[in-house]
Amino acid sequence: MKKRILSVLSSLIMAGCILGTSSVAVNAQENEKIVDGSALTTNDTSTGRTENGMERGIHLMDGECSISKAGISRVYCYGSTTANHEVDKLAVIVSVERCKDDSDDWGYFDSFVEMKENDYFVYATKSVTVDRGYYYRVCANHIVRKGDDPVEETYSYTDGIKVP
Repeated sequence: MKKRILSVLSSLIMAGCILGTSSVAVNAQENEKIVDGSALTTNDTSTGRTENGMERGIHLMDGECSISKAGISRVYCYGSTTANHEVDKLAVIVSVERCKDDSDDWGYFDSFVEMKENDYFVYATKSVTVDRGYYYRVCANHIVRKGDDPVEETYSYTDGIKVP
């Protein structure tokens, strides 16, 4: 009988722990600060993709960007542009932005560009030395050009990750 009571009690305690941790996670997400569309997080990495419907064009398929912690005072930044088929020119322009806890705005920190001709995919990466104590995010512009058609362009951005 004692074993049965202990078994029921431990099951109840485990269920309470599971429910308690899931409600804490939900509350943490609800309390995240949002600055210009990006949540300020303590995650190690964040990825952004072009919004559904915005990226599709005659030539432009989609774009993606990411930021990851890469050691003390360093972040690894990435951006890519994908076309539906081979195009004359395509590019990705990657900007690294910084935000402080008490700020409601992102500021320019660094940027880099990669372009290709007669291809369907381009990407750019860079390891960036940053100041500690700030949130950083990546914004990317994705650009495609084919013949005399208008240039197709869209963007993507990540959430902010804190570099402690």
